[in-house]
Amino acid sequence: MSVVFDSGDRSEIARARDDLAEGLKRWTLWSTLGWHDIRKRYRRSVLGPFWLTLSMAVLVGSLGLVYGTLFQLDLQNYLPFLSISLATWTLIAAILNEGCMSFVELEALIKNVRIPMSVHVLRILWRNLIIYAHNIVIFAVVAVIFGIWPGAVGLLAFLGVGLLAVNALWVMLLFGMICTRFRDVPLIIASVIQLLFFVTPVMWKPELMGARRGLVVLNPLYHVIELIRAPLLGSAPDWKSWVVVILLALAGWTFTFLCYARFRKRIAYWL
Repeated sequence: MSVVFDSGDRSEIARARDDLAEGLKRWTLWSTLGWHDIRKRYRRSVLGPFWLTLSMAVLVGSLGLVYGTLFQLDLQNYLPFLSISLATWTLIAAILNEGCMSFVELEALIKNVRIPMSVHVLRILWRNLIIYAHNIVIFAVVAVIFGIWPGAVGLLAFLGVGLLAVNALWVMLLFGMICTRFRDVPLIIASVIQLLFFVTPVMWKPELMGARRGLVVLNPLYHVIELIRAPLLGSAPDWKSWVVVILLALAGWTFTFLCYARFRKRIAYWL
């Protein structure tokens, strides 16, 4: 298939649309590159990508014991909550951090190989979904140990992951463009992520906020996590979480697409 991305007789909107469409069509390319990134990172190691699972298991076990004791929580309820929350937060944090560098870290490839820009973002998203698949094993083990079976409602978690991925794509595209142009922004976002970790119910349950629990729903990341966490813990997410995440995707993609259409051609020059 031959798609001309930069011919002079087509609008910027059409070029950006074709870039995204062609990027999705080349799923064999970005999925292979994403898996190659994982293999390269753990080449010659004994456990390979399962080091991710082991490190997450140690983190969940140690933090679960400490924070469960501090908050005086029942570990049978807290450890499953913590394991799925930490795994999902790790994915979100990686999307925010690596999304900023999605074009910068692939500078040589972008300058030397003519492929759709969206392929680079899809590659990074795919490798983080692979890492997420390794980390989610910890929740499965914890669920088996404590006898948690979500039932049919657990299938809603797949829809939650899908919506997270849809939002992740526009976030990575937008942050990738901004951080390629302004190299100080990744440092700012890294600091903001640390703040978001503490104000988002990852280590703590929303019930601990007491009368101020309503403040939690003002955090969109709470809704993103809740669409995956609640079904796996056996309850359907609140309808408000679905509405917030879907509206986030619609508004985010609209704004990002317009920015992508305007600035896509400049990305290579900013590198």
